Amino acid sequence: MKWMLASCALLIASTVARAHPVAQGAIEMTIGADRIVLRARLSLEEIFVANMYAKPPVTAPAEVYRQHADYFLRHLFLFADGQQRSGSLVDSRPPQKGSAIAVYDFEFPIRRAPRSIQLEQNVLNEYDYAPGNRWEATYLVRAREGERALIENVLLTSKAPLVISANSHPSRWRTFSDYVRHGINHILTGYDHLLFIAALALAVRRFWELFKIIAAFTLAHTITLTLSVLDIVRLPAHLVEPMIALSIVFVALENLFWPDRTHGGTRLAVAFFFGLFHGLGFAGGLLAVMSGMAGAEVALAILGFSLGVEIGHQCVVLPLFGLTTTVRAVAQRAHDAAASARVGGWLLRGGSAMISIAGLFYLVTALEQIAGTR
Repeated sequence: MKWMLASCALLIASTVARAHPVAQGAIEMTIGADRIVLRARLSLEEIFVANMYAKPPVTAPAEVYRQHADYFLRHLFLFADGQQRSGSLVDSRPPQKGSAIAVYDFEFPIRRAPRSIQLEQNVLNEYDYAPGNRWEATYLVRAREGERALIENVLLTSKAPLVISANSHPSRWRTFSDYVRHGINHILTGYDHLLFIAALALAVRRFWELFKIIAAFTLAHTITLTLSVLDIVRLPAHLVEPMIALSIVFVALENLFWPDRTHGGTRLAVAFFFGLFHGLGFAGGLLAVMSGMAGAEVALAILGFSLGVEIGHQCVVLPLFGLTTTVRAVAQRAHDAAASARVGGWLLRGGSAMISIAGLFYLVTALEQIAGTR
């Protein structure tokens, strides 16, 4: 039994693990006069990752769920009118046949209906998927007070608390802004996409060229992100992740050995082609958490997330482009055009060499995960 459970944990974790190792679930809150009832729908991914890092891992299936309920409670923090409340497990249901979601019911006693509730969580944050890249759990939160909806489909991440007041009401603007922030965080904490976009930007010398390359990449990943979220086109993570890693290595090596191909239509085609796979990688951060959303909210979430992704891109691309342009200009003023070209070549080769090494590390890791699932 022990080896079977361990194998199952490894299989699930390695199959869905990615450069953005995110486990996703949902939380439904019902606020009463003397208690807050919280129903958590948690993914098997989250449960088995937590168990895999436990020392020692639990081997009895029923105990896995009970232990994870305790773990979840230790990493979820609920404050009613500024005072932290302790919760207890009322019921737990393991995944039903054909499902990958376990359901836990918790109760948090209170003395009176609160004016405000604050939720915080740091689930899985203590575990590293790779150096500098921690596991993260996100939850889609709905809250009601009696029959009145307070919030619908609001994201709870470890980055910021979720505050619910007595006069809260469902807001599409809040959904949109939440997903903008989610897209920004997804990029700025996802070294795979940052490496790829940096490798593209290093070879650029003119702003119009940069604009066209980023536009090609944006168009491509927006297409596959939308198609994947709408369940029209999907690929398993164990195929998408190596392709994303390969895109980093390919562009960096192209910068090093074939710099004449880093401009014009060839580079636009490369940005578009690999952008299709990056879009599928972006979708991996949305699919589960969007499953209970209505059509209009899905559209808002996709739009907000895509906008956040682009803001995150520009936070990297524009400073990098400005830095390389400034260094070349300073070298040209201090010496001559030949010196500027040499400095530009050093920047391109040195930066691309470092990016290719990081990309190779990521590619090897992705291929090892595939081998582990065979």
